[in-house]
Amino acid sequence: MNSKEIWAFFSALQELEKEKGIDRDYLIEKITNAIVIAVKRDYQVTDNVDVIINPDAGRVEVSISKIAVAEVEDPATQISLDEALKYDPHPVEGMPITIPLDTTQFGRIAAQTAKHVIRQGIREAEHSQLIAQYQNKVHEVVTGVVEKVEPGTGNATVRIDKNEFLLFKNEQLPNDNLQTGDHIKVYVVDVVNFERRCSLKISRTHKELVKRLFEREVPELFDGIVEIRSISREAGSRTKMAVWSNNPDVDPIGACIGPKGSRISAVVSELKGEKIDIVKYSEDDAEFITQALSPATVTGVEILPGEEKSCRVTVPDNQLSLAIGNKGQNAKLAAKLTGYKIDIRPESGALDTEKKEEPQGEEPAGE
Repeated sequence: MNSKEIWAFFSALQELEKEKGIDRDYLIEKITNAIVIAVKRDYQVTDNVDVIINPDAGRVEVSISKIAVAEVEDPATQISLDEALKYDPHPVEGMPITIPLDTTQFGRIAAQTAKHVIRQGIREAEHSQLIAQYQNKVHEVVTGVVEKVEPGTGNATVRIDKNEFLLFKNEQLPNDNLQTGDHIKVYVVDVVNFERRCSLKISRTHKELVKRLFEREVPELFDGIVEIRSISREAGSRTKMAVWSNNPDVDPIGACIGPKGSRISAVVSELKGEKIDIVKYSEDDAEFITQALSPATVTGVEILPGEEKSCRVTVPDNQLSLAIGNKGQNAKLAAKLTGYKIDIRPESGALDTEKKEEPQGEEPAGE
């Protein structure tokens, strides 16, 4: 490298540090390792390579060291006394001789090796930086901007801070209808490590998104006065959320709804109109199941024996459809919320065959 190329090289490092936030010393370490590998390959030497990179002085020096000997047996580590005279006017047998290298003469293979390792170093730095940056955001809600939506798949590219991530179509709400420039809130499920890069798994369908959105709106949740004990969700349609108060003077349902419904309205708006049922949690399973099936009225709950958590619920005849819900939705969400398989029956016991075969509740499904 000539002086102009060297300063251009260091300017590029400075730009990388500024744009990518990658520490210059980290890059220099990777570049140093790359040059060492290139020199070993090009000059057929072993461990006797010395590389000095000083960005402040604009200096790059590369040298190899060999032992001066009367007769060379190993060219990789030894140099003849006659040859040593080129680098030291008074070579002494058995002493190391420093041989400076012209960095412009590394050759094509050396240059390619260096570029490869440098690129790898930059990827590793970005990878580590992204993990460190977002590790504390895992299981939290962040705001992103929709950069583009793929017409074929419906997958959206979302920019969060300075990075872009894919929000897959199946992680979007059915009625999201995302457009370029939209500001949306997403739940960070995990930091995903791929072979060449890392990314965030983000979602708008995860049930924890609802919990985090309420925690942003309800101070009592943030302070720990009110707790969300359980959530079940059919994203885009309906959510059931069981809440509990650690202070008998604080109504947990009222706290989550907020004055004139302001708190729950903010969450519903972010979820594009998704219906949210807030019920009171109870440590009494029968009472909790009764609450979970609201808005239907329950007249009786029988906890059935056996290892499987199941129960039989009785409701007034005119409440049967409401308890089951459209396509069994109310019963399914109540089952996921409580962890019980729920069999719903009318008080009269007159349930036609079709209704008996209709699914009425199931075990909670993990997300």
